[in-house]
Amino acid sequence: MATDTAGQRQSTQGPVATAPARTPDARPMRADARRNYERLLTEARTAFTEHGTDTSLEDIARRAGVGIGTLYRHFPNRTALMGAVFQGEVDALLAHAKQLADAPQPCAALVEWLRAIITHASTYRGLSRALMTASADESSGMARCSVPMREAGGALLARAQQAGAVRTDVSIGDLMQLTNGIALAAEESPDDPRLADRLLTLTLSGLKGGERNR
Repeated sequence: MATDTAGQRQSTQGPVATAPARTPDARPMRADARRNYERLLTEARTAFTEHGTDTSLEDIARRAGVGIGTLYRHFPNRTALMGAVFQGEVDALLAHAKQLADAPQPCAALVEWLRAIITHASTYRGLSRALMTASADESSGMARCSVPMREAGGALLARAQQAGAVRTDVSIGDLMQLTNGIALAAEESPDDPRLADRLLTLTLSGLKGGERNR
């Protein structure tokens, strides 16, 4: 796994999402800075897809045609860059959760959304592990992704619990960790494409309430 000495030196700075953290009255990003920012996101997305989320940040900067200092000016650490790269996918998952909010079968809606999370996490090697870490650390650069995800999933879970389809002692934090754990297991077993679905089905069978899935 690549190490990021410069990123570690700056890891105390706040998280970054789709744009560097800016106050409402801050000046707009200069055109050249915006171009660098967009190139970094594009190259990071490609690198994360091809090589995993632990790919070298120096290589990402080089592929974007900028120095590593420019990368760190936009993204103070690896998780900040990851949060920005994955924000689009997270937005899509949040929109999907909103579409499922009034589904007639609450448990089926929850399961559909969890499957979508697993599919998303499996796109980038190492993402599921990063999401598991972010779920337990709200100061992480991925927190801006994980917090709204927990809120959206919590609403779907609450409906399933109210319908009696999921045990009331299950928390959304537990469920997200289980889901990311399943994604990680599937990532490490690429020769078994149905592993994630089997594990999710097995997990959900232990989460059911007193009545059958509604």
